[in-house]
Amino acid sequence: MKLVYVFDAYCGWSHGFSDTMQRVVARHPDLPVEVVSGGLFTGARRVPISEFGYIGGANAKISELTGAEFGEGYQRLIADGTFVMDSEAAARGVAALRQVAPEREVELAAALQRAFYVDGHSLSAPHTYRTVADAAGVDADAVVTAFQAPQARAGAEADFGRAARLGVDAFPTLLAVDGDNVVTLAVGHATADQVDQRLAALLAARTS
Repeated sequence: MKLVYVFDAYCGWSHGFSDTMQRVVARHPDLPVEVVSGGLFTGARRVPISEFGYIGGANAKISELTGAEFGEGYQRLIADGTFVMDSEAAARGVAALRQVAPEREVELAAALQRAFYVDGHSLSAPHTYRTVADAAGVDADAVVTAFQAPQARAGAEADFGRAARLGVDAFPTLLAVDGDNVVTLAVGHATADQVDQRLAALLAARTS
């Protein structure tokens, strides 16, 4: 069995779920984890952030429920309103980080979200990936090269297809996948303890 974490780097609820996800991984180091980008802002949804009028209220709710931080750099983007969230570019970044440091997928996905939601860095900019990689002690040159390579675009498209095949259309979603058996452990928001309870029940059912 493995965990499949379907998120979007430009999804505020995914940002709020980052701490839960890292706690779950720390508690279950024996469980493999696959991080999949869902593609929230693609196609016609790639528009200036000011067109999403619900964002401010949603962020307040996310902070209330999860304690997630929305920093000054991000708030400046919201106030300006012209920034365009491009989930395809963000997914290429996730693919690049995964290629260079596959064993740190969850940690680096969270770091990428902090780069946007705290510091206000664009996830379309190569420099953002250099900054994230440097802070994590990962080969920054390799990450930037991977982000700019055609394979990253293929990786993003593969992630979007994987999310669709799993039937995921809300982010974040955490799944337990065991062969053809797929069980939802969390959608949107859950604490690490709640995920643990669901996971324990699932593991108990497997052995009964």
